[in-house]
Parts: sequence; structure tokens; C-alpha cells
Amino acid sequence: MPELKWELLSSEYVHKGPWATLRIDKCRMPDGRLVPGYYVLEYPDWANAVALTEDNKIIMVRQYRHAAGVVSLEIPGGVIEAGESPENAVKRELLEETGYEFNNIEFLCKIHANPSTANNLTHCYMARGGKKVQVQHLDEQEEIIVEEYTIDEVKQLLAENKITQALHCTTLFYALIKLGEMK
Repeated sequence: MPELKWELLSSEYVHKGPWATLRIDKCRMPDGRLVPGYYVLEYPDWANAVALTEDNKIIMVRQYRHAAGVVSLEIPGGVIEAGESPENAVKRELLEETGYEFNNIEFLCKIHANPSTANNLTHCYMARGGKKVQVQHLDEQEEIIVEEYTIDEVKQLLAENKITQALHCTTLFYALIKLGEMK
């Protein structure tokens, strides 16, 4: 198989922010051609979960997403903080966003949001046995409505393209396969 990986020659940062950083890489392709300016978005890694309550309902969150200008139906999740494990991050995010605590967290997969322009991973989990133990503890700019759906309702929402966040659709599909719900 031919070599496909590029050699990184240099990087220059254009912008460094708390949620996204932009850099320009200079690279050499395996055949020697130079790529003088390849833009890379650096994001922190994320963790999300298909979260099932004690009565087997899937917890979804509804929130406004400004970049797309949409109110989005999603699964809970968020940024993995520096030094935090992905599993601890997903437990924290579930508790903060929904107020639910889970007795079983199972790893599903790791996925790239867009490996052509972004460098981060999303760590995907299934959480089971959720119990409401507290009120939400949201970030200053978060407004999240927590909703519960049956597995069949979530499958219908996916079939009708009512859940459009690609990373969350992917995690839902992995969880539905794991649950034996994909036919």
C-alpha cells in the first residue's frame, strides 16, 4: 500500500480561543509536493452518551445552536476538560445537563467530527439506569430542555431526520445496534 501520510514541516497559529484554535500547517506529501497552507481547526475532545433512564427512556436535550441558527434535539454531552478522562467527562456532562446520574457507563466508539479540517475526537458512550438526583447545573450561556423518549420514538425521529447533529446520530445508531434495535 502506498504511503499516504503527510510530513508536517511547520505550524503557525492564526487564532487561539477557548473552544477553537486555528492554525496553518506547511506539509510535504509522500511524493514530495508541498502543501504551503493547510488550515486546521483544533478543538478539545468531546464526550457524549445515549442515556437511558431506569424505565428505559432515552434522555434527549433540546437547545439553540447559534452557528447553524437552529434549535437542535441532541443527546447530552460536551467538552472533555484538561486532565479529565472521557468517561468522567460524560458522567459530569450528564449530571450537569440533565440532573441524572447513571449506574452503568459503557464505551461505544470514538469518532472524528471532520478529520479533513478538525483534529479532535468524540468519545461515545451508552449510560443506563439513569435516576434524577439534582437540578441542572448549566453553563452561563446554556439553556437546555430535557426530554425523554422511548427507543421507538427515537428511531422514528432519526427516520424523519428530526435529529440532525451528525455526531449524535452516529452515537444513537451505535447504541441502537448494541441494544439489538437495528433491523
